[in-house]
Amino acid sequence: MAFVVTQLCQDCVDTACVAVCPVDCFYQPKEVSAEYPNMLYISPEECIDCAVCEPECPWEAIYPEEDVPEVFEGNIALNERCDTDRDDFELAEAKDHDSPSSEEIAANKAKYGL
Repeated sequence: MAFVVTQLCQDCVDTACVAVCPVDCFYQPKEVSAEYPNMLYISPEECIDCAVCEPECPWEAIYPEEDVPEVFEGNIALNERCDTDRDDFELAEAKDHDSPSSEEIAANKAKYGL
């Protein structure tokens, strides 16, 4: 099972997870759209299930596929699109970001009923 980036990453896009990934399996859409939201995506074909990304995500947006909350189940297929539609994606690069506050994280989760 691969790890999945959920919509908790949408418009937050912190790349702390990208920095620790040993196999560079994180992607971003070349052009953000309704079809490809502004978030990171994990290639299920490339993910080795090492789990180092999950605790590094300051937005708590990454889950093992089997633990993805019901509200984000559609994100499993969304992440798969970086494999099936590879020409529409590029490898994500680690960038410095300010970490969100606990209040920002809670507000982001509240948008999805978490």
